[in-house]
Amino acid sequence: MSILQAVNINRSFKSGNTVVNVLKGVSLSTERGKFNVLMGPSGSGKTTLLNILGALDKPDSGSVIFDGIDITRLSESKRDALRRQKLGFVFQSVALVSNMNAFENVDFALRISKYKGRERKKRAEECLEFVGLKKRLKHYPGEMSGGEQQRVAIARAIAHKPMLLLADEPTAELDTNTGLRVVKLFKDLAIKENITVIMCTHDPCIMDVADKIYTLEDGVIYSA
Repeated sequence: MSILQAVNINRSFKSGNTVVNVLKGVSLSTERGKFNVLMGPSGSGKTTLLNILGALDKPDSGSVIFDGIDITRLSESKRDALRRQKLGFVFQSVALVSNMNAFENVDFALRISKYKGRERKKRAEECLEFVGLKKRLKHYPGEMSGGEQQRVAIARAIAHKPMLLLADEPTAELDTNTGLRVVKLFKDLAIKENITVIMCTHDPCIMDVADKIYTLEDGVIYSA
């Protein structure tokens, strides 16, 4: 059964007097617990599509059905609640709070999701252990490598047990080996945590790991 469906998504932006059509009738579908990769060069529309799937933006036309609900029709307050409760985000820039250690960064996300004290501590430790940082709980971002910071960001994104995790070029700033370890984490999340993952990238090395690959070019998905 499909957990997420995008149907005929169109999105354009104005640039001066010019209208730029970024997405042109994009459709895709994925099931629960699958690791999906959205391939495409810079400027192909990957981030725009990810923002629409994650209820951060709305299409000009078309619909996004997530967990049985058309999220494009929801009010802003309900979209905010949806993102807090069921969606997780990992970006190229990890955006960790620099004066919080690894545990505190994950704990902060759980506070926003209204987790209680004891539950927060247990869940934060679980997530950091899952990403292989059990011994780095008290380390600050400035004391970590880029790969470790990205793993903290992943732990933070999954702490509230989202149904869908959206990752926008999360390995772009990492070396090849570190990037592959991060990708393996996403695959493990799909298998072990039953989280649906959609990851944007232009790295062909990741293709072997994905359950499904969508290729986006000039705003059109031309293979899946």
